[in-house]
Amino acid sequence: MTKPIVAIVGKPNVGKSTLFNRLVGKPTAIIEDEPGTTRDRLYGDIAWQESAFTIVDTGGLLLTPPSDIAQRVKSQVEVAIEEADVIIFLVDVVDGVTHMDRDIAEALRRSRKPVMLAANKADNEKRSQEAVQFYELALGDPLPISAYHDIGVDQLLDIVVENLPFSPPEEELEMMKVAIVGRPNVGKSMLLNAILGQERAIVAEAPGTTRDAIDTIFEYNGQRMLLIDTAGIRRRGRIEGGIERYSVTRALRAISRADVALLITEATEPITAQDTHIAGYIQQAFKGMVLVVNKWDLVEDTADRQEWTMAIQRKLRFMPYVPILYVSAKFKQGIEAVIATARQVFEQRQKRIPTAQLNSAIREAVDAHPPPSVAGKRLKILYATQAEINPPTFVLFVNDVKLMHFSYQRYLENRLRQGFGFGGTPLHLIYKRRGEE
Repeated sequence: MTKPIVAIVGKPNVGKSTLFNRLVGKPTAIIEDEPGTTRDRLYGDIAWQESAFTIVDTGGLLLTPPSDIAQRVKSQVEVAIEEADVIIFLVDVVDGVTHMDRDIAEALRRSRKPVMLAANKADNEKRSQEAVQFYELALGDPLPISAYHDIGVDQLLDIVVENLPFSPPEEELEMMKVAIVGRPNVGKSMLLNAILGQERAIVAEAPGTTRDAIDTIFEYNGQRMLLIDTAGIRRRGRIEGGIERYSVTRALRAISRADVALLITEATEPITAQDTHIAGYIQQAFKGMVLVVNKWDLVEDTADRQEWTMAIQRKLRFMPYVPILYVSAKFKQGIEAVIATARQVFEQRQKRIPTAQLNSAIREAVDAHPPPSVAGKRLKILYATQAEINPPTFVLFVNDVKLMHFSYQRYLENRLRQGFGFGGTPLHLIYKRRGEE
């Protein structure tokens, strides 16, 4: 099921990032900060009162910020309105109501989206009382909060959860689901057309859950699969060119529905911060991934593919298992390998390791490199079992979960990959103390 998206919007310097960090840092947040991943994430998955949603900080979504602040804010609000299910409109009690707040409020009132009006920096009684001035914005009751001091944030989360849209379980399609994601202008549309332009039968097209996307079911070597298109090439007009710069929220929805994500980059700028943001979310969501470097025809006469691969792997060092392909969608070079590799990653996600083999591999790994002792105590792995596939999920019962250091976890994951493969997909390792269910 696709998680609802909650966007934080507001004029500059009202504390959007502070609130974002406060929300994803809540004890109930489902956040796994893998070592080596980029730390300045723009999104996070949160659980609150048995509900789950993805929070997005619009303050960080600008790829090439214009110089005009008003235009920046306008663009962010337009994106939030288009992509989010619920919007947190953050204002500043110290600044009071400004013309920029009024402009944002006007756009939000027209959106028909649920809007939570939060008056930030209300860190004392006097400032809390000053929140009443924001009734002028006609967006309901302003909630005084202090993101920095964690005042009123729990109440804000309660209100957000009350306004989340009902999300009935989606019909599970018994086929591989592939999302095409990436920055604008890297060739997602052209790649999709190249894939569908091969000698394959398109079975059906239907509106997808991802906004402005069409899901395409097609056959590849006799097997059906679903392509989740974030490029939106068959429904034009609703998203203007300027807003298309903001690809994150659309990518989040598509990734959450997919088994494997094709992260498309281009040869003229193979890996950017935006790419690592999206790759980090793919890993966090435990989805398979293939990195596709498009427009290779522009550099192939002078580029050394091995050097490029090493450079990309350095930037994606937190995902060393990801296959890298070099293609030209324009000239249909290497296209056949894209779906074939995605299929291979999907098959790796379906692997189930017999318990005896799994425990034998874990014992060999421990014998080859025993875990270090911590304060005189040493981790003991008592038993392991595979709980799920797609993604491959392993439960390891240990004497003390606190003794499992992330570096040793990484070592165990590497040994599992050496023994059983799992190319292209994250492994979900869960550690439980003996006796835990």
